Parts: sequence; C-alpha cells; structure tokens
Amino acid sequence: MARLPRLGVAGWPHLLIQQVHDGQLLARDDTDRQDLLDALREAARQHGVAVHAYQIGASALVLLVTPERADSTSLFMQAVGRRYVANHNRRHGRQGGLWSGRFRGTVLEPARYLLDAMVFTETREAGPDALPGGAAWSDWSSAPHHLGLRTDPLVTDAPGFWALGNTPFERQAAWRQRLQEGLGASQRRELAEAMHKGWALMPPEQQRAMEASIGRPLS
Repeated sequence: MARLPRLGVAGWPHLLIQQVHDGQLLARDDTDRQDLLDALREAARQHGVAVHAYQIGASALVLLVTPERADSTSLFMQAVGRRYVANHNRRHGRQGGLWSGRFRGTVLEPARYLLDAMVFTETREAGPDALPGGAAWSDWSSAPHHLGLRTDPLVTDAPGFWALGNTPFERQAAWRQRLQEGLGASQRRELAEAMHKGWALMPPEQQRAMEASIGRPLS
C-alpha cells in the first residue's frame, strides 16, 4: 500500500515524534543534547518553523511546531536529521542511520488541543512523582522555559500559552498547575494515536475543508 503524502499544513500546529532504532539512544550525553538543540534552532530558522514545545527523550524527539509553509515541517526534520546524525556518528565512531523510520505527526486544532499537546510533549518521559522544575524535568525540554526557570531561544510561545495570564508570573503559575495535573489516559492515548497514525485532531467540518485543500485523508 502506498504511503500517504507527508502531512504538512501551513499555519497549523503539528505534534511530531522522531524515534530511534531499538537499543539506541537519541543522545548519549549533554554534548549530544546540546548539538541536537543547535540543529533544531538552525533548522527552525532556516525553514520557517516555530517550535512551541519539545522534549529530547531517551529514545525519541517530540516536538510541537507550527510551519510557515506546507513543506516547512519535512524540510525542518530532514535538516535536523542530516546535521545531528552526522555529528552523532562522528563523535561516537558509529555508522548508519539512527532514526527508526520516518517521523510521525498530526495536525491539531489549536483552541482545543494545543495546550494538551504541550503537556503531552513536556511530560512524555516524566515519572509519576516528578515535580515541574525538579530533577526529573531536565533542561532538555521546553518545560523550564514555560516555568520561568530559563529563557530558551528555541521556543516560540504559542498564542494559547500567552492566553494563560497577563503577566509572565501568571502564565508560569498556570503552566506549573497544568503540568502537575497532567493528562488523563484517554487524552494521552488520543494524542499519541493521532501522532503515530497521521490523523488530524479537529472538528469534522474543519477536517473536510483541510482534506480538500491538501488532497489527502485526515481520518
């Protein structure tokens, strides 16, 4: 069966995941993680992608982004892969690919799903007892930025995040509460399934209009 065309819709948020081969680590140390962050920043600038949330996990890179153009997301992920995998292989004396297939992703209706997708991204590998800003919430995600612990030059805050409060303190406090509350099992499953299968999360009427404009099914 032929693959569906890559899902990319200009101006809409996309939840993405790029996994590595079984038994491999996405990053072996902080030098790798910094190199991946540098690759993300450069590729986002070059290809017109706003990164709203991210997590550099043990075996997967998870991103919430909005592309300027329909092809921006694919070009962005290709650029990140070319730079990071080449540097990773050179540092660690290895050859061959690191990724386990193509990246996966879904397009989201922002009013309903964007904040949930941010929570999903920043808590994907956090333990059940993790406290935002604590040891389990490493610098290698966008959570410290949204909690006011540092300013992350990779992150472009989405309008939905700005709507959490009129001041940085209000937004940070609201985000801490959102992370502490987390997502229910059904919410997490809905986002994960849409992301892995490439289906859109939006009302049916928006979905039909988008299918007509991009020429591929979204459910």
